[in-house]
Amino acid sequence: MNDDRYGSDVLATGSATHHRPARTSRPQPAERGLVVEEVTTGWVGAVTRVEKSGGQHVVVLEDRRGRTRTFPLGPGFWVDGEPVLLTAPVRQAAPAAPTRTASGSVAVHDARARVARASRIWVEGKHDAELVEKVWGDDLRLEGVVVELLDGVDNLTDALRDFGPGPGRRVGVLVDHLVAGSKESRIAAEATRSAPAGSVLVLGHPYVDVWQAVRPERIGLQAWPTIERGTEWKHGILRELGWPAAEQADVARAWQRILRSVRSYADLEPTLLGRVEELIDFVTAP
Repeated sequence: MNDDRYGSDVLATGSATHHRPARTSRPQPAERGLVVEEVTTGWVGAVTRVEKSGGQHVVVLEDRRGRTRTFPLGPGFWVDGEPVLLTAPVRQAAPAAPTRTASGSVAVHDARARVARASRIWVEGKHDAELVEKVWGDDLRLEGVVVELLDGVDNLTDALRDFGPGPGRRVGVLVDHLVAGSKESRIAAEATRSAPAGSVLVLGHPYVDVWQAVRPERIGLQAWPTIERGTEWKHGILRELGWPAAEQADVARAWQRILRSVRSYADLEPTLLGRVEELIDFVTAP
């Protein structure tokens, strides 16, 4: 049984004379692996590559013993007993540029980032900022919106006083655990009253931490674990997951693992999506 990919040796006994009727050569792209015969020399080999040499395209053929020879592309070849005119292989078209950003917006290609607006979006910490950047980064650059770290909500009123919001200089604030009756809700109300009307918008999500805004199935959970009071939430989550939780570096590595699992807005909870979209609209409104 002969499973030689090159077929029988055309130079073997009984094949030395090639009395073949004249036929019209059909075009044949010289794709890698294609087995061809060069009729003048009888060389049979598989195409390994097509390259340019001396101003013309040539094809490199490798025979069954690993030897190679180079021939000009064009007529003078046979494939499966039929005359062919070898041509350069057709290059695959580049994949189409994505039409949507990670946030689901229509992508604008080759657009330069807009000069930063005076208005800002503030988030509580580094993890919030990294998540917003991953999903909404393209949109924010196009709109010229800068996201800045607030480093906790407790000093929100003082930070607004220093910033000086007003017409054309708005601040949108994203707050963790913004639920009725919470400390965060009281701080948000006080900060909004302290600023000129319509210049500050404080919105938030109900989660203890922005980690919970990532859909739990992205890290193999059905739901985020409930951590009892008195336990530092992130360390408690890591212990529940069975991930290292001894030091702050473990928390940082865990967050990067969670962040890598986020591919687009579809991997986030709607309660976060809506709030971020509202804040972007607020700081970009005329």
